[in-house]
Amino acid sequence: MTKKILVGAHMSGAQSLHLAFDRGEEIGCTAMQIFTKSNRSWVDKPLTDEQIENFKNRWKTSSIESVITHASYLINIGSSKPDVEHKAVKALIDEVQRCQQLDIPYLVLHPGSHLGAGEEICIKQIARNLDKVFDACDGKTMILLETMAGQGTNIGNTFEQLAAIRSACEHKRKIGICLDTCHIFTAGYDLSTEENYKKIIKNFDDILGINHLKAIHLNDSKTACGSRVDRHESLGKGQIPLKIFELIMQDHRLNDIPKILETPDPEIYQHEIEILKNYSSK
Repeated sequence: MTKKILVGAHMSGAQSLHLAFDRGEEIGCTAMQIFTKSNRSWVDKPLTDEQIENFKNRWKTSSIESVITHASYLINIGSSKPDVEHKAVKALIDEVQRCQQLDIPYLVLHPGSHLGAGEEICIKQIARNLDKVFDACDGKTMILLETMAGQGTNIGNTFEQLAAIRSACEHKRKIGICLDTCHIFTAGYDLSTEENYKKIIKNFDDILGINHLKAIHLNDSKTACGSRVDRHESLGKGQIPLKIFELIMQDHRLNDIPKILETPDPEIYQHEIEILKNYSSK
């Protein structure tokens, strides 16, 4: 049986969301990530019936099997500022509802930043606000907490922090994880050797459960392990050896998980996707 390869990149939905499928197919995507609205705005116009129908119909005819969404970068449900927290929860509810309208199963979210209030308080607040979101949204879309680099007061740079958030949520079954290779590397998880890779994946499984890993961002890193500086780099041009990406593509436990490039040069996405597909077929 031929192994399923779910690999692609973050694609633009400019002009109309369904056009992301055309753009993805042109570069060989079998999976892709999109924004369903501007990633730099709190609110956007509601999706029209026509937009929803066009998106679903195009997906049915597409060679792209898996679609995931990334939430706006403005959203910080861990903010210690009440006005920001309120806007963030409202915006996240809107993002989940948009995914549900489009039948998109996963919404990737940066967990949040405590802005000085402290890690423990922030973790409890994030969990509480995730429950608020799912109390307002009864569909099938899951929120995937993304592993973070640990810049500033960001939460999510350790597997333990993400596990604590998920554990504190009443809606645990709607919370998954998105692992970003650049982020965990700069957070201090040393993806430099095959032995280290195996240890890190085992650590992830022990703390979070590999069954809760629903998406992977495949990004090289401009900065060193443990730098806590989030700067993505094209595959093979940064600090993470290409061997690590080969190991990920060949890890049978990860076969059904969409693997998405967020590397800085869209002009070479097609080349990077070909590299990853070749790794998978070895």
